[in-house]
Amino acid sequence: MAANLEQIARYLDNLGWDYRLDEEEDRIVTGVESEYVEDFLIVVQLDEEGRFFRLFAPQVLAGVKDHPHKAAILQTMLAISWETKMLQWEYDPSDGEIRAIIEFPLEDSILTEKQFNRCLSGLVQLVDNVALPRLKAVMETGQDPGNIELGERILLSIQQQAPGLLELLEKAMEARKRRGSFPSE
Repeated sequence: MAANLEQIARYLDNLGWDYRLDEEEDRIVTGVESEYVEDFLIVVQLDEEGRFFRLFAPQVLAGVKDHPHKAAILQTMLAISWETKMLQWEYDPSDGEIRAIIEFPLEDSILTEKQFNRCLSGLVQLVDNVALPRLKAVMETGQDPGNIELGERILLSIQQQAPGLLELLEKAMEARKRRGSFPSE
């Protein structure tokens, strides 16, 4: 069974998307307008005779290879992969290319239109609405703003699981600060 380019082209036709079919490379190249990615290209690639599906956005973030906050940028990419479904990141150390990718084996299954649409919309939304604003902030400051959001989610979870614990912890930290034995950063 697996997948073929004609099938994926039909899915894109149903969405009204423009694309270029590259049969030699067994891929389709398309793109989308976006707020944070200047040239948001999307490549649909079939490998292993259609048994392996790859959907990726090449070169979504430039200037990372020699960036002073490179470690924080790459760490944030890993954190975003951890926090989201499907989305992964690739980094080519030879030229600094950053790719956002969704990939999985099809083997003897077909790729349904619903699956394809979820992957396509997921890639676009996660890259443009979640990842790129966050990664650009890291490029500017060296700090991941997602860490702050994560901390807030943890505090909310503590508050829900153990009402009153946050207030108790806050009082204990203030008492420790007054004694001068609170570890500094």
